[in-house]
Amino acid sequence: MYYEDDIVLCGASSYTKKFYFNEDFDVIPIKVKEELKIMCVLFTEDVGGTIQLVYDEDGNLEIVTDKEEDDILYDEIGSVLKVKQLQRDKKELFESLENFYQVMM
Repeated sequence: MYYEDDIVLCGASSYTKKFYFNEDFDVIPIKVKEELKIMCVLFTEDVGGTIQLVYDEDGNLEIVTDKEEDDILYDEIGSVLKVKQLQRDKKELFESLENFYQVMM
């Protein structure tokens, strides 16, 4: 499979109350998918907005958050703090997913 842009691995939205997982990565073990789902959904429940885990063109996994323009309930400071916490607490998971990407893509 070939992508021209960044590749979304998964994401969640507090607006639609939905979780998305890219089917191109279906070979990832179920336990990892469940951990990603829990992580993304809890993030949106805590701070609002949306979260995506995105592979950049070099295969680095980035956490991308966003909000709708008129969302006054979105916790901007909480979002930044939560991303830093995820980067610290899920470092091993993210490194494994980056290694997986390098091997599989």
